[in-house]
Amino acid sequence: MSQELAPLLLLLLSIHSALALRICSFNVRSFGESKQEDQNAMDVIVKVIKRCDIMLLMEIKDSNNRICPILMEKLNGNSRRGITYNYVISSRLGRNTYKEQYAFLYKEKLVSVKRSYHYHDYQDGDVDVFSREPFVVWFQSPHTAVKDFVIIPLHTTPETSVKEIDELVDVYMDVKHRWKAENFIFMGDFNAGCSYVPKKAWKNIRLRTDPRFVWLIGDQEDTTVKRSTKCAYDRIVLRGQEIVSSVVPKSNSVFDFQKAYKLTEEEVRLPSCLSMPLSKDELAWAT
Repeated sequence: MSQELAPLLLLLLSIHSALALRICSFNVRSFGESKQEDQNAMDVIVKVIKRCDIMLLMEIKDSNNRICPILMEKLNGNSRRGITYNYVISSRLGRNTYKEQYAFLYKEKLVSVKRSYHYHDYQDGDVDVFSREPFVVWFQSPHTAVKDFVIIPLHTTPETSVKEIDELVDVYMDVKHRWKAENFIFMGDFNAGCSYVPKKAWKNIRLRTDPRFVWLIGDQEDTTVKRSTKCAYDRIVLRGQEIVSSVVPKSNSVFDFQKAYKLTEEEVRLPSCLSMPLSKDELAWAT
């Protein structure tokens, strides 16, 4: 497999006393026709998706809109125990001719989509801040203590990461104006580390300076693919007392896909998965 796959971030939320809802974020890096035709790459991507109940896929570059239908065929074709996936996907987003899409793939038995919309990046004085405007999705989850939650995804352009991450607060306020939602998850490839967001820049990011936004991935974590780089680019941020209390603090663990799937670095570069298990039982259930 010649093309790289980026890391997976995993968030576990409480369902009952012993189970967890697995919510994941995965930048598949230039997920277009060439990866679609690479059977080995697709097999690994499907394996990763199957670990999750909700999967955010980023950097989809598919002008023919074939990737998600193909993934549905692979995920649902040999479905066990009646587990089926569905998906919701954004428009093609980006400036000029370069476009990407966000997509959420989810298990229909556990969650459903309540509402969704594309954030309109038109504020006075800072129009067109986002390289790829967030595709906001409100999920309902009847089996969890948290019955519904909004996921706001973001894949920034590295050079404008500080402004884009800061602007997520405006997205939050816009969603609150539209919907009566209380629980929020911000997740994705924020490019929120190293030279893109230096230490001195954090004071200019409202999503960080406001303590009501809870960051689950620390600045010292490594969410990169390259062995030579150690940066916390990928992040998960929560807002809402109910959803924050559903995750045990400081319960991050690491899952090594390369080791688990017996892949060489030449075949695929899949580094660690950051997980937030809620208990030993949930950790065993999730692996």
